[in-house]
Amino acid sequence: MTEPEIAERLTAEAARRKLTAEQLLAELAEDRPARRKLGFIGLGASTSGRSARDADEMLAEGFGRS
Repeated sequence: MTEPEIAERLTAEAARRKLTAEQLLAELAEDRPARRKLGFIGLGASTSGRSARDADEMLAEGFGRS
């Protein structure tokens, strides 16, 4: 669908609802469900300041060995 087609459909729907295109867009934005948060993002974030690039060095130092 092209931009002019989208604009035409938006204008037609707004007219059908007796709204301006801006009012229709605002109404549609309100009805949009809130974005969900992905709880696992940042789960493995480093608090030591070291990154995955340091993995070989950490393993050589004995990281994870008892």
